[in-house]
Amino acid sequence: MFKKAKIMITGGTGSFGNTFLKKLLTTSISEIRIFSRDEMKQDYMRHLYNDKRIKFIIGDIRDPKSINDAIQGVDYVFCAAALKQVPVCEFYPLEAVYTNILGTANTIEAAITNKVKKVVVLSTDKAVYPINAMGMSKALMEKVMLAKARQIDNNSTILCATRYGNVIGSRGSVIPLFIQQIKQSQPITVTDPNMTRFMMTLDQAIDLVIYAFENCSQGDIFVQKAPAATIGTLAQALIEIFEVNLEIKIIGPRHGEKVFETLLSREEAYRAIDLGNYFRVPLDYRDLNYSKYLDMGSLEMSKAKEYTSETTKLLSKEELKSLLLSIDFVQNELKGFLKDKRYI
Repeated sequence: MFKKAKIMITGGTGSFGNTFLKKLLTTSISEIRIFSRDEMKQDYMRHLYNDKRIKFIIGDIRDPKSINDAIQGVDYVFCAAALKQVPVCEFYPLEAVYTNILGTANTIEAAITNKVKKVVVLSTDKAVYPINAMGMSKALMEKVMLAKARQIDNNSTILCATRYGNVIGSRGSVIPLFIQQIKQSQPITVTDPNMTRFMMTLDQAIDLVIYAFENCSQGDIFVQKAPAATIGTLAQALIEIFEVNLEIKIIGPRHGEKVFETLLSREEAYRAIDLGNYFRVPLDYRDLNYSKYLDMGSLEMSKAKEYTSETTKLLSKEELKSLLLSIDFVQNELKGFLKDKRYI
């Protein structure tokens, strides 16, 4: 699949970039370019992996020249660079615009100019029916990709997107926060115990991206089916895993939080192709001359249902504990915690 290929990961020093990099290094890939602004994380990764196939490039997707220079000679691009934390984007929405929308647009333009074969952009469930700046910027990022995909054909650069929900243990997710509170013997702060979130592992996120890469046509959006859990069940599961007796403190939803998340809107669910473990939402090729779409409705669309963290399978506490214990991050935190307890 990646034999002798040159790949670039924008935002490659993040959780996705590190996990994807480990997988790529097991292949006969020719070169992996890690493109980001974070020199400290790049230096850490340079010493950690110590592989000559990895090229570290300091740059910024907000700067068209920076990304254009870095992308030359690359076969495939995976666009993971983003501002992902909801509160940060709420207070600095223009920063989300510059990175998530304009930065992605710069990356796509550079890829087309330099004849990159495929670009996969990473999106989020928060882009569907967005109520916060992070979700809105990601929704517009998707629209930028789709608009450009309509202008080019399958003989040019192929553009597609993946969309997934909460990734267990990723930067900014709630699980590291809960574990930190457990380690410090603090109350676990739950916004709303009935709030639901999709639950998937980083490996599953990588599987989705690779599936999209292998199966995409111009302008496709791929969604992975995933189970969900309530935040209350998550807190209880971690308390039992770490064998502590801590208070769960209900603090109420934060800025820009939804009670449940959506991976497919009703309109998308109507058009989506069910592929078993995934949904594929094909490109809508309507142009500005689309009067027939205004004059002719569809009764079937009104019957379509959104795919949300409330309508998917809800994990029981035992199922969630089993999933959490399969994650290296949780296992490492648990081992360290139990070791420290023995010395107290």
